[in-house]
Amino acid sequence: MAHPEQPGALEVHHPQPITLHPATAPLVPVEPGTVPAVQSIVLPDGRVVTGYTLAAAPAPAAEARPAVSRTAVNIALGGIGFAAVCGGLVLLTSFIAALAAFVQQLIILAAVIFGGWIAVQVLGPRPTGGGTTVNIRKAVIKRNRFYQ
Repeated sequence: MAHPEQPGALEVHHPQPITLHPATAPLVPVEPGTVPAVQSIVLPDGRVVTGYTLAAAPAPAAEARPAVSRTAVNIALGGIGFAAVCGGLVLLTSFIAALAAFVQQLIILAAVIFGGWIAVQVLGPRPTGGGTTVNIRKAVIKRNRFYQ
């Protein structure tokens, strides 16, 4: 007696090929040389297979590579960018040099003006502490005294 959990006897089905008789296609006149050659092959079991010969498939196209590598392009673009920046850096350097020269001239001008003011203060006439003003053209000196 078969147990309910065990499967019963297995049946194996082998598929049978279906043979169809295809309808004949109408014949179309074709110029000779445009129809590929028909080839027949005899299989080891005696069957004959007839068909058209196939042209060899073209080889897959090799991956198209650019004429110039990406690394070379990146290096060239980096050089162009660096050259553009260098132009700005030259202008910046020139600006800094001109600004430094301007500041130096301002310092020199201040030193000249301030130095001139100091020279006038040091070398200029000093005010006296008071006294009489004597007109020397009319003065007569007698015994170390001025008379007018």
